Amino acid sequence: MFTGLIEGQGCISRLQRQGRDARLAIDTRGLGYDDVAEGDSIAINGVCLTAIRPEPAGFEADVSAETLSLTTLGDLGQGDAVNLERSLTPSTRMGGHFVTGHVDGMARCVERRRDGGSWRFAFELPEGLSRYVARKGSIAIDGISLTVNAVSGPRFEVNIIPHTLERTNLDRCQVGSRVNIEIDLVARYLERLMGLDMRGPDGGLRMDLLAGNGKDSKG
Repeated sequence: MFTGLIEGQGCISRLQRQGRDARLAIDTRGLGYDDVAEGDSIAINGVCLTAIRPEPAGFEADVSAETLSLTTLGDLGQGDAVNLERSLTPSTRMGGHFVTGHVDGMARCVERRRDGGSWRFAFELPEGLSRYVARKGSIAIDGISLTVNAVSGPRFEVNIIPHTLERTNLDRCQVGSRVNIEIDLVARYLERLMGLDMRGPDGGLRMDLLAGNGKDSKG
């Protein structure tokens, strides 16, 4: 489990294809990752992977063929920057939101523009995911915990402050770039548990239905 608060950017020092799978070597020098142990869970661009062969300069991680096909890890190459976050511990401050590191799909950047001192990004989701995204709800983009500012059909927007742009690889995201998406953990289970169609006319969550069922559950 993660928070979506990125600890720093690592660098792909090696990507070795092994049949349909791959092994990544991540350079983490200067990030304070010297205590990474064999078997630790680390989110790489929002994808939970297991660290192997840790050393002061970094660690390696195996990536299955399925993960390569469902995430942007298959697009990476030597020298690419990746967002890193180690898994939660009992003493971790809980900022952001609960992120599992299990990517639901990929979205494509369709707009990037200045918005005051920040940047406004718009992404288009694949069919089936937009129903779980709500305005002012949470979403993880390449492992970054963000607040959704607007939703319209398969498209949603987020506002990126300068601090986030500087500390993550979103500064390299341009129109046409693909990113990993993990929807809010709560939204993922609500529809399943309630057995209801939660979609509104704009494709987002029906907040009225959520509120109504919340009242009913109180008796």
